[in-house]
Amino acid sequence: MLRNISKVVLQRAKFSTAAAPAPQTNPEILYTGVRRTQLGTTTKIKPKHPTEPNRKLHAPLLAFQQMPGAGLCGNPSHLILPLVSSTKLGAYSQMLLFINNEWLKSSDGKTFQTSNPANGKVIADIQQGNKSDIDQAVQAANDAFKLGSQWRRMDASQRGVLLNRLANLIERDAAYIASLETLDNGKPYQASYFHDVQGSIRSLRYYAGWADKNHGYTLPADGNYFAYTRPEPVGVCGQIIPWNFPLLMAAWKLGPALAAGCTLVLKPAEQTPLTALYVAQLVKEAGFPAGVVNVVPGFGDAGAALVAHPNVDKIAFTGSTEVGKLIQRGAADTMKRITLELGGKSPNIIFADADVAAAVDQAHHALFYNMGQCCTAGSRTFVEDKIYDQFVELAAARAQKRVVGDPFRADVDHGPQIDAEQQNKILGLIESGKRQGAKLQAGGSRAGDQGYFVQPTVFSEVNDDMDIARIEIFGPVQQVLRFSEVDEVIQRANNTEYGLAAAIYTKDLDRANYVIQSLRAGTVWVNDYNVFCNQVPFGGFKQSGLGRENGPYGIKNYIENKSVLVKLTAKNS
Repeated sequence: MLRNISKVVLQRAKFSTAAAPAPQTNPEILYTGVRRTQLGTTTKIKPKHPTEPNRKLHAPLLAFQQMPGAGLCGNPSHLILPLVSSTKLGAYSQMLLFINNEWLKSSDGKTFQTSNPANGKVIADIQQGNKSDIDQAVQAANDAFKLGSQWRRMDASQRGVLLNRLANLIERDAAYIASLETLDNGKPYQASYFHDVQGSIRSLRYYAGWADKNHGYTLPADGNYFAYTRPEPVGVCGQIIPWNFPLLMAAWKLGPALAAGCTLVLKPAEQTPLTALYVAQLVKEAGFPAGVVNVVPGFGDAGAALVAHPNVDKIAFTGSTEVGKLIQRGAADTMKRITLELGGKSPNIIFADADVAAAVDQAHHALFYNMGQCCTAGSRTFVEDKIYDQFVELAAARAQKRVVGDPFRADVDHGPQIDAEQQNKILGLIESGKRQGAKLQAGGSRAGDQGYFVQPTVFSEVNDDMDIARIEIFGPVQQVLRFSEVDEVIQRANNTEYGLAAAIYTKDLDRANYVIQSLRAGTVWVNDYNVFCNQVPFGGFKQSGLGRENGPYGIKNYIENKSVLVKLTAKNS
């Protein structure tokens, strides 16, 4: 039997200054119908898109350049990038709710603010959706789902056409959307452009292809019956989106729901509502009927109202395990279908026969990508004792080289945490690691004097019972743990309430297969990390969630199978 896995070719994103499109570092909000100027006056404006000609504040496309693919599954070898000029604006905008293809104020007129995590400055006022607004959005979604409605009578293939059209519009406005994502979320602009925006486009196109391929079966039932199954859309769906990948997680939920024929109410995270609201305008531009997609920003009360609503048939949620449990309880009274993609404390197991330098680089990206704000983050890095000291030295040096700063700068690969609350949680857990005896090898403090930056941090000599080894930190803190035996590390890797992802680094195929079969995790990578493909299901074991997203499994979450038996006078096979 073949015993060696050939050396892995790293498919890591290699961003270069020359290849990067110039972001709009303070993009105008183009789609809400209301703009508040510096003087405090309110002016009605017509929603427009950033590539529309003769825009005063948005230059035309200036150039096209190429760069290597970003390393996610299915990327082309190069992408064509529009080079868009930056814009400096003094005005800030007021976001409205998107219900029934219209922009509306909240029923009580309350607003909240969304801020730039790189400097803490307010970007915009957001209309704060409440229970009444959720009721209105759910009613719009139910009206769109009624028998005989335009959406219910639409050919499945036409649903695919609309999804492809939405993907094309996102592609048209990719530089603007990526700028908006970086402004609101803080992730490096190039990650927003190449990972989040391009990944969203591919996800929507994948499910556009599924729209007319979701079919039932004819069944050889006993007796004089013609039996078949009829897959039908589950109905009205509530979709609650996290702040760490706002656009991409919205696409992961919009695609399968719309391909299946469902209607939906989407609630973006209150920290990052901007790209979801922009996509709502593109949904209308793409030609989706009124009420099919509704977007209602708000806080936990809006999410709770959506979960408890008797006319919502399904909830899809990505976020913390704590909130996932609340959603599961809230959905129980009405027996809603639910899918939950929740937290993780993923083991990243590195054996002594691995290419150490490559494993250090992979483990670095497994933890520090998106400033550690990933549910799959390889936060428990188990390293075999034979190479432990070498690995720790290289890992600390690699973390110290990571460039922290303004996420719009092309040389920066580490932006701010999402907000002060998250920053303080991370810094508190770092202090806990120091108190409990872990050895700080790199970082360990706040970075800079404005915004919510945390230094890339590495701890060695970490024990399994330390807080930093048990709690999902959701930040740039790598814990390196020592092991000596295969069965030992399997037991320790599984000794957690989570089971979202795991990784193994080894050249021994037999050992890799043994560990794969032993780990309690929804995804296991071998000699790589954070590889996501639209065709491959994603989800967790244990308290990391329920159900799967992506691939054919993803669309099944939005389907009810109806069995039909028709009485026959006679049956011939």
